[in-house]
Amino acid sequence: MNKKKLVIGSMLIGLLGSSSLLNAQEKIQFKEFKLDNGLDVIMHQDKTTPIAAVSVLYHVGSKNEKPDRTGFAHFFEHLLFEGSENIGRGEFMKKIQGIGGTLNAYTSNDQTYYHEVVPSNYLETALYMESERMLHAKIDSVGVETQREVVKEEKRQRMDNQPYGSILIEVLKRAYHKHPYQWAPIGSMDHLNAASLQEFMDFYKTYYVPNNAVLSIAGDIDYEQTEKWVRKYFAEIPKGEKEIVRPSIVEPKRNQEIRDVVYDNIQLPAVVEAYNLPRKDSPDSYALNMLSTYLAGGKSSLLTKEVVDKQQKAVQIMAMPLDLEDGGLFLFLGIANMGVSADSLEVAIDAQIEKLRTTGITDKDFAKLRAQTENAVVSRHASVAGIAESLAEAKVYYGDAEEINKELANYNKVTKEDIQRVAREYLNKDGRVVLHYLPKKGESK
Repeated sequence: MNKKKLVIGSMLIGLLGSSSLLNAQEKIQFKEFKLDNGLDVIMHQDKTTPIAAVSVLYHVGSKNEKPDRTGFAHFFEHLLFEGSENIGRGEFMKKIQGIGGTLNAYTSNDQTYYHEVVPSNYLETALYMESERMLHAKIDSVGVETQREVVKEEKRQRMDNQPYGSILIEVLKRAYHKHPYQWAPIGSMDHLNAASLQEFMDFYKTYYVPNNAVLSIAGDIDYEQTEKWVRKYFAEIPKGEKEIVRPSIVEPKRNQEIRDVVYDNIQLPAVVEAYNLPRKDSPDSYALNMLSTYLAGGKSSLLTKEVVDKQQKAVQIMAMPLDLEDGGLFLFLGIANMGVSADSLEVAIDAQIEKLRTTGITDKDFAKLRAQTENAVVSRHASVAGIAESLAEAKVYYGDAEEINKELANYNKVTKEDIQRVAREYLNKDGRVVLHYLPKKGESK
């Protein structure tokens, strides 16, 4: 499953067949160790190109926030680019880009992930800078006020002024009534405005600590030298002393469908359907991921072929599975064609799902699905950045980085009967959330 000298494209995948592809993939080799402060470190060597990826996964997301202080994890994604005691304000990005590197970060309900890809001769620089983020982050009133405005602008652009941009917010608050997944990572601007500087500092000292993180390094590295640098820059960081709060709430199973209408600044109606998913580490996750691809993963997917192309009920249908640690959502978005009502589109989507639940998937479609799935896994690991991320997530969510080498085998264990079984078990109307997005001009009616 290694990406080294990857030359197998989707056409060759179809010719080889799934079993041949599985045998063709090399095992991803890695070394790992743990510092006394609790930091897990994973290293993967690949000398193919002179680059190295450095990433830090903090096991903190929106689910770790207090109900009256939402948006903290996403806020810190931005705030920790402000600089440190030894890196000037606004210099973090400039330094990485100045050495020819790229960098980014993202926040989810479960994690915050920072990563850089740099020329391998600058690996030490990238490690030093991530250690500064963990040890000496600059959390002061100037940075907090600056990033408050940045987050507000991001919310305006991506949600408030984006057609259908509020889907995640509207779905989560209806799908979860007890668990803190009920709010989106963007959180509340009112909560961020009301928070004190001390509250931000306490959040940082609780969650952005070595014993709540995985440092993953992949690329053109020397194992011995890399470990020396890691110990040089990260071993001095003290272990976090505050309690790391993990939600223990189990969301009660819903037995009734939840339906609602959302009026938005849109031209075309849309249908959103959200079904409950099991925990991220559930054995059914592999079959459900394949089901998502089969139903709405690209132009050749079932819903696209039947509802978009043949029936022309929709201009687009997407699947957006939220694969979450404590149990996520299987999310569909269908945007209606001109003159097609949301009701009509919903009936068309549901008919295809019910057909799958009743008759299953053909041998031909299942063979194609397996090839698509394997290609996706290989593509994800075709870069050192992708491998670094997968190693870190395997460590956090499965407790073992070796899970990365079991992924293809687990997908190849899925049968076409499993696809039908999970469709029957999880894609049922009991407990699902259905939203009809309608143009605001029709709100008064």
